[in-house]
Order: sequence, then structure tokens, then C-alpha cells
Amino acid sequence: MTAAVTEVELTHIPGRIERWLRFGAPVRDRIVDRRRRVLEFVPGQVFAFVRWAANDHGTVLSRIDILRTVEAGQSLVTIPCVHPGGDSLLRQSGWPKVEAVLAAIDAAEQVAPAVDVCPDHWRHVHQRLTVGEPRRAYSLPQHRAWLLRRRIGS
Repeated sequence: MTAAVTEVELTHIPGRIERWLRFGAPVRDRIVDRRRRVLEFVPGQVFAFVRWAANDHGTVLSRIDILRTVEAGQSLVTIPCVHPGGDSLLRQSGWPKVEAVLAAIDAAEQVAPAVDVCPDHWRHVHQRLTVGEPRRAYSLPQHRAWLLRRRIGS
């Protein structure tokens, strides 16, 4: 399969719309105008995309997605402002859950950079938050096992 670039459009309109990355390592950053940028990722990269919006009455949207980019032709989920989409590792909405994911990212970063954390951990965090159960912490032995697994291509 040929490599496909995944584009993520970031927007910042103070007090109205904020779309930003919590973590990720784009290969290209293109400024569209003073309020918008487009980041490009190659297949296999993981990033966290946060979306927030408000109107005159307060917050109307709080959402976080952790996605892994895919090769052209692979199955994917579509997310607004992410083209064409990606493999969804985690998706939560509502500020309390978004805040819990941000805390989980901070905790995982005590072990390894968030972009290198095992994708299974993000799925675990998603499932536990979805059912209202506490999550397990990401550990150094878990990270070492992931690095070995990744090295052999599993």
C-alpha cells in the first residue's frame, strides 16, 4: 500500500473554538491564516486531538481523540478536522472525561513520551473511562514489553 498523509486542522478563535494537539509529532506544519494551521502526519504516528467550542451560554463541546494514522486503504474512523481519519485508540467527550484523559496522558508521560506509549494503554484508558472504572497506571515494564513487541513487528 502507498503511504497516505493524515492532515489535522487546528483552529484557535479565542472564547469560541479551540482545536489543538495535546501530543503528536507532525512531519509538516502549514499555516493557513492567523487562526488556522494544518499539521501532517505519516502512517503509524499517534496523536491526541482536543476539540472545544463555546457559544454565548458556555461550553457546547469538549472532546479528545487519540488516533493512530493509517496507510491508504486501511479501515479508519472519521473525525472532524482530521482527513482522512485514523485508527481510534481513545475517544471521550464532556469536560470531566477529557480532563481525566489529560491526567492519564500526564501520568503516562512520567514513563515515556506520550507518542511512544503502547496503543493498548490508550484503549484501556478509553474502556475504563467509558464504564466509570479506575484505570491502571502505565508502567515501565509495560512500556519495555511494548518496545520489544514493536521491535519484532507485532
